[in-house]
Amino acid sequence: MTDVAQAAGVSQSTVSMVLNNMTGARLSAETRSKVLGVAMELGYRLPRREAPAPAAAIPAAPGVPGVRRNLIGYLVDEISTSPHPVVSVDGARDAAWTHDCVVSVAVTRGNAEQEAAAIEMLAMHPALLGIVYSTIFTREVALPPALVHRLGTVPVVLLNCHDEQHKLPTIVPGEVGGGHAATEHLIAMGHNRIGFINGEPWMEAAKDRIKGYRRALATADLPFDPALVRDGDWMSGTGFEATRSLMAGPRPPTALFCANDLMALGAMEALAQLGLKVPDDVSVMGYDDQEISRHTHPPLTTMVLPNYEMGRAAVEALLVAADTPAAQRASRRHLIKIDCPLVERQTVRRHA
Repeated sequence: MTDVAQAAGVSQSTVSMVLNNMTGARLSAETRSKVLGVAMELGYRLPRREAPAPAAAIPAAPGVPGVRRNLIGYLVDEISTSPHPVVSVDGARDAAWTHDCVVSVAVTRGNAEQEAAAIEMLAMHPALLGIVYSTIFTREVALPPALVHRLGTVPVVLLNCHDEQHKLPTIVPGEVGGGHAATEHLIAMGHNRIGFINGEPWMEAAKDRIKGYRRALATADLPFDPALVRDGDWMSGTGFEATRSLMAGPRPPTALFCANDLMALGAMEALAQLGLKVPDDVSVMGYDDQEISRHTHPPLTTMVLPNYEMGRAAVEALLVAADTPAAQRASRRHLIKIDCPLVERQTVRRHA
């Protein structure tokens, strides 16, 4: 929406009102037409406006004549401290609405009592279709007992998390592939000394992104050099300090791959203080495609963390599970990894 707003010469809030077809907004037909035209030109995926699924396509609530199951419960541990889970909710909401369903979101902060209360409330609703259980960062989870108790009757899909035995449909980002694609792009641009600034090494995202980095180096027959790797904490300050450390070495890297956009922001600031230009002297690659990546100078080349697509995929998987007998659901194992695409902007250039 930021890109559409810039191209159309309007505010992002105006773009949001037009694309979401909000009523009551005093916008001229000319403004609406201009925003929609620019959105189409830029390839923005407009919300689907097709007719909702027919009533027969959504199962009726067992034992409750005339009540269709079109309520999707969405449990998430945190939503206010990061933009990522909010975008996943958007994807889930849009997918649900396409199928004439609505989403009810409960934010539990990982509190066991709140989780149990939310699950009990949802389970009592005759229109409940199933539950999406989500976490703010990718990790293994122990399902709440209240949810385990109802697995035979309530379909459940895990979003951005997984259970130990992989018994449930699971949607996660393809982080190894994302790390590989980012590094591969830098290699294709002629870089063979690529510094990697990782996040907290205990986190699955950090483990998978460095795994992708190493695989891309191996595929290109480039040696892995531990001296080119620094662990960070996802914040811009560690990106700054790690960059100064890497550039102080006897053979500094010609490109930096940062495991998120905030650390890339710190890296760019450090390079500027060192008198180095991005991308003329050093190329920089980010990860996540946060809003800030569009507004750095120059705009940051990065990888998309596909939260919206993950939210959509979770609801679509839940709809499939709801249409599958419980005995068959128990025998299925579904792990869906959503690709992390590259967004080329202006912080990477070919190295001579």
